[in-house]
Formats: sequence, C-alpha cells, structure tokens
Amino acid sequence: MNGPVRQTHDAQRAALADVVAIPVTPFAEDGSIDHEAHRALLRRQLDAGVRTLTPNGNTGEFYALAPHERRAVVESTVEEAAGRAVVLVGVGHDVRTAVDAARHAEAVGAHMVMVHQPVHPYVSESGWVDYHRAVAEAVPALGVVPYLRDATLPGARLAELADACPNVIGVKYAVPDAARFAGFARDAGPERFVWVAGLAESYAPSYFSAGATGFTSGLVNVAPALSLRMLEALRRGDYPAAMDVWAEIRRFEELRAADGSAHNVTVVKEALAALGLCRRDVRVPGSLLPEAARAEVAAIVAGWAV
Repeated sequence: MNGPVRQTHDAQRAALADVVAIPVTPFAEDGSIDHEAHRALLRRQLDAGVRTLTPNGNTGEFYALAPHERRAVVESTVEEAAGRAVVLVGVGHDVRTAVDAARHAEAVGAHMVMVHQPVHPYVSESGWVDYHRAVAEAVPALGVVPYLRDATLPGARLAELADACPNVIGVKYAVPDAARFAGFARDAGPERFVWVAGLAESYAPSYFSAGATGFTSGLVNVAPALSLRMLEALRRGDYPAAMDVWAEIRRFEELRAADGSAHNVTVVKEALAALGLCRRDVRVPGSLLPEAARAEVAAIVAGWAV
C-alpha cells in the first residue's frame, strides 16, 4: 500500500478540470466485491487516458457498501492509480464516519475527498457548512470537493466554507438547472473553485457554457473514449462536436435517468456485462433491468464498438 502523497492544490484543481470518473464496484456471485474485476476495470480506464478516479461515488454504490468495503475500494484504487491518476475519495454518512474516511484516504495516499451531500431530513445552511468544515479541517493537505445536490443552498454559504477552509477547492454541482448553477457559481466566486458538472455528459455542455471545466462520468466505465472526446471538444469550445457525442450517448443516459435514476448504476453494469467485463449485479435498493432493456443496452454498446 502506498504512503501519503502530498500534492499541491493547483495540481488537485487541474485534476478536477477533467473527466472525473466514478468507477463501478463489481460484485462476485456470492455478493462480495469482485476485487479482481474492480482492478481490471480501473486499469482499463487508466489505459484509455482517464486521470481522475472517484472511488466510493454513487456509481460505485457508496451507500450500499459496508465500511470495510469502502476502505478496500479506496486502497485498491490508490494502488492501481499510483503515478497515473489522481484519486478523489467519496466520503459521507454521519460526520464522524466522514472524517474517519477522509483520514483513511489521506493515510493510504489519496489526493482529495468528495463529500457526499449530508443524508439527513433536516439540513440547515449553517449545519451544511459545519459538516463540511469538520471534514476539511481533518485533512488540510487534501483538496475537498462538496457534492452539491441542494438547489436551495446559497452560493454565499460555499464562500463562507472556503473562507474557513482553503482546501475546499472545487464543487461537484449536481442540481439539474444550468441557470441556477450559473447564479450559484457567481455568488460563490466563479474563479475561486473548480466547477465540476456533477450530472455527467448529459449536462456537461450546458454547464461548461456557464463556467464548469470538468464533469463526472459513469459512462467512462463503459466507453472512456466517448467521455474523453466530449471533454476535448468542450475544452476547445467546439460545442457542435461535444453535442455530437451527446447525441451518440443520449439514449444510454436517458435509460440511466429514467424513473428518478432508478437504474443509473444498473445500466452501466449491464453494459459492462454485455462486454464481459463484470457481472451485472447491483445491491438493493437497486435492481436488475428487465430483459427488453438489457437487450437495448447491449445494442447501444455494440454500436459504440468499444
């Protein structure tokens, strides 16, 4: 296992202005993590040119993993990424669990942590700041990236957090409203943070037009070349080329987003199963696709020639 690796916040910021991959967590027939398949999938992305990996993201079924499984996923990712990619570890749950996970990420050599939206029926604005501040202050050498899904939080609260914690360097913004994103970023400080389009390729073109410079991706597990192609088009301001990719992946992403994103992870794993790269299994509260949808996913992937 690697020891702690120090990295400047400038290097961390550069890693966020990229395709921020959210790897799946493949499962074996007995329901445990298939670590061999997991490592193979990571290597496949790295070999394709992916340079930022997020273990324990939602596409990795973060909330369905036990604590020891989350730690194992982080350790495997750090080992596979060594010298090849930046590792942004998803942390969350209660504040003590999030802090402990962030410290574990630092100890094994990860570079940044992404703090999942607090899961609680009652989240106040000041409580949101305090939650993230506790994590950021625990790992001052790591970049910290709030995962923002709350459309009501004002940008001023993010600025307040960053005033107290300069290692809060980026935001994964996952509110499906490009106009709201533009306003939030300007209220928080558009140049102060790296803005990551947290709703992946479907929203990346519109969010890039409003100031994002990176986007998250689950698709990258299946077809990394498509994700990287969109990024390069957006970096050079070629929105027609970016929208060509958008059109190519449209149906795949629609299937993931259907029914309140009920099959967001399932569709990705179904595609990987069609390619023979891992089992299609997901953990509850997820479920497998109906047969007709499985066939449609397989046909889409076949059309990409990945």
